[in-house]
Amino acid sequence: MASSTVTSAQPDRPPRPNLAFRRLRGKRSPAEFAAAVRRAAREIGERVSCDARYVGRVEAGEIRCPNYAYERVFLHMFPGRTLTDLGFAPRSSVRGRQARAAEDAPPARTDRVPRATTETRGAREPYDTQTTQTTRTTQYPYDRHDNNEESDVLRRAFMTSGATVAAASLGPLGFAHDAAAAGRPLRRAGAGHAGALEEAVRRIRLLDDRHGADGLYRRAAAPLRTAYALLDAGATRQATADRLYAGAGELAISVGWLAHDSGRFDDARSHYAEALATARMTGDPALEAHAFCNMAFLARDAGRPREAVRAAQAAQRAARPLGSARLMSLLALREAGGWAGLADRTGCEQALIRAQALFGQGPSDADPEWMSFYGEAELEGLEAQCWSTLGDWPRAARHARRAAGLQDPHFTRNLALYSAELADDLARGGRPDEAAGAGMRVLDLLAEVQSSRIHTMLAGTARVLLPHRRASGVSAFLDRHASLPRIP
Repeated sequence: MASSTVTSAQPDRPPRPNLAFRRLRGKRSPAEFAAAVRRAAREIGERVSCDARYVGRVEAGEIRCPNYAYERVFLHMFPGRTLTDLGFAPRSSVRGRQARAAEDAPPARTDRVPRATTETRGAREPYDTQTTQTTRTTQYPYDRHDNNEESDVLRRAFMTSGATVAAASLGPLGFAHDAAAAGRPLRRAGAGHAGALEEAVRRIRLLDDRHGADGLYRRAAAPLRTAYALLDAGATRQATADRLYAGAGELAISVGWLAHDSGRFDDARSHYAEALATARMTGDPALEAHAFCNMAFLARDAGRPREAVRAAQAAQRAARPLGSARLMSLLALREAGGWAGLADRTGCEQALIRAQALFGQGPSDADPEWMSFYGEAELEGLEAQCWSTLGDWPRAARHARRAAGLQDPHFTRNLALYSAELADDLARGGRPDEAAGAGMRVLDLLAEVQSSRIHTMLAGTARVLLPHRRASGVSAFLDRHASLPRIP
């Protein structure tokens, strides 16, 4: 799961020393203990930057509850213990109105949502802050986001982006969340919980297709926490347990994608790793292939093309027995993206040829449900990205134009993405007037789409077009782009 800093609802309350944590450190110095924390993190694929100062702040009680990345590391270091055993406050007691009531604080206003620090911050920085509100000065879409708002009653709307999905509509999953938030033991999960979890995954994917990731990510983490609480509670039947593990893994990938698409790469990597661990534990090759598929895409976007190739190849090994030509086609495209990042034109072309041949075999009953987005438009769009990475702008523009033309207009986010790719390819290919026209079409769609990826692409296009302001339509595009509000 994503690392998320949890802050105190009353930062001026005197901290209580964490004596339990101090006892666990034993005779080791804070620096030695911090080194042990970093080693434990590497063992489970986490990335934390623990140092002596962080250890000191925990022991002094300044950090009442660690972020999720540190939580996983500490529970790995001290198996069988809970956060309470380690001297931390329950997570529910340091967030929202319930925490303030429990601490005899003045009643909270019901028209305001408490603020927490950034989801990504915990993955990059070892210090959990006590600040409940920070000022964001984001200048670029991929700058780290501070001041994220989350609901303090998680059974309220768990995600919104032009549409609202109430947690109560998740049926048994919503009730399970209420029990977990209240600290009550969860009943063993049944088929209804598994079905609600699968439906949550579908709804997240649908809203992402229509509206983009930025408005969904912060709230989608709530059902993911509930999913893993259900796994801990156990299931009434093995078939239900298998569905719960698969559903939790798919939900982790979906939440990871929301983080990925909104520029929170560290959070995305953590979610994908958790999904991969779930797949490995349960021997689920379909989930493993999906996790590696997204890890390859993330590695490409994060500037690690060789890792992208290796992850895509690992996904193909996992997926081969599943019998889905469409899945193998998508994974070949993920590999092609990695080869393009390595400037290996031959490797890229070979992977693209495989992807096209496999796609030509058509759909089958073996195709995973999550691949509903993968049609001819996505094939063209991903190929356009490969040629763009290789610097073949005319060829990239041809494929991007086809992708935009083939895309179902109901899936606004992808239509905006392909149009943004087209605008950028045209701009870099020396066709500024056409680029401005394509850029204008993207701007028309941004009222319905919240995606840092698309904003970043459009910002790059605007920079390329600046020297061509006098070309037809370019000035109007640049002026309109400059008037866009900052990404929240």
